[in-house]
Amino acid sequence: MSDVNVLMLGDISGTTGMGALFLGLSQIRKNENIDFVIANGENAAGGFGISLQDYDNLMKMGVDVITSGNHIWQKEEIFQILEKSDSLLRPANYPDGVVGKGFTIKKGIAVINAEGRQGGLPVIDDPFTKIKEIVQKVRKETKLIFVDFHAERTEEKEALSFYLDGLVTAVVGTHTHVQTADEKILPGGTAYITDLGITGSLDGVIGSREDKALERAVTQLPIKSEVKEGKGAIQGLIIKADKNTGKAVSVKRISIC
Repeated sequence: MSDVNVLMLGDISGTTGMGALFLGLSQIRKNENIDFVIANGENAAGGFGISLQDYDNLMKMGVDVITSGNHIWQKEEIFQILEKSDSLLRPANYPDGVVGKGFTIKKGIAVINAEGRQGGLPVIDDPFTKIKEIVQKVRKETKLIFVDFHAERTEEKEALSFYLDGLVTAVVGTHTHVQTADEKILPGGTAYITDLGITGSLDGVIGSREDKALERAVTQLPIKSEVKEGKGAIQGLIIKADKNTGKAVSVKRISIC
């Protein structure tokens, strides 16, 4: 077959999200004929960071590449995996010398992870320039290129998608935990969605307990969020792409409870 089906999953939020994946991912892979899974795992450990156990469990569940964002640095224990693994990424636009990799190529599919600079995220290197440099490098090996852009602002995400249209298979947004309904294929053949959503609870506030979120909003005190326990959803985007051209053929948004 000349097509490949790639599933990109929104931010995994704590044990609720991990439990939802454990129960549902294998069935989704079977039902949708999925060839490759990319999941953002930076909030797998109680909503902040990813642990070694989370990493191992996601690999066992069938996730091929784990992307991340600004919370990847929360668990020092994961640094050893960042150092050596081709399956766990940190944003590529952190300065040279920072532990970890910003892109990988597995099974003929390239995955690039980058972080936005607007809306209160850390001021780091320019994601546009950095991603373009990586794309030019990996296109020598594969045209199947999937970008997880972990960013706050819709404008920044949409701008990046047009910047890369025709050069990559997909640009998807993560970080805001609320799935958007703007999935599409751009004129050059690049699939896009502003935010994949959340793999976790849909009943709280971006996956967290609503009482803690309300208390923080009302008092303006630095109250720590706590993951909402209970039934979790799996949200993301399925992208069918042509192996020869690297262009997206179709997109299908999923939200499975």
